[in-house]
Amino acid sequence: MRLRLQTDYALRALMCLAVNTERRVMISEIAEQQSISKNHLIKVIHRLTGLGFINSQPGRSGGLWLSRPAAQINIGDLIRQLEADSVFLDCFEGGAGRCRLIPQCQLKAVLADALDAFYAVLDRFTLAQVTSRPDELRALLAFAGTDKR
Repeated sequence: MRLRLQTDYALRALMCLAVNTERRVMISEIAEQQSISKNHLIKVIHRLTGLGFINSQPGRSGGLWLSRPAAQINIGDLIRQLEADSVFLDCFEGGAGRCRLIPQCQLKAVLADALDAFYAVLDRFTLAQVTSRPDELRALLAFAGTDKR
């Protein structure tokens, strides 16, 4: 399964926030550290805010932070929500249904099982588990500043 670039950016942004719970993080920091266009990241942050994964406050003393503990953010649930409007194949829900093989195709069931297995693995993990080494991740990201919430 291939995830959209926006989902990749969302996962990276959430990981950055998960290892910086002691302060608010600016969009520009994440964009710079992750080499992501700030304009693209703003759209991703807006979506994550709308889905209830993060909080944001504009202004000089503003920034981003997780809306709940990382241990309560399930990776499978997160990706399902972020990918909800993408279509896996033409014959899946939301597809155009133009494939001539649909009436006799057995591949769709196989691929549906594979997709279910993909999400079953992701459902076993939380954001806290995939950021269980916060000191090492912070060092890689080289976040500056010590603004407290």
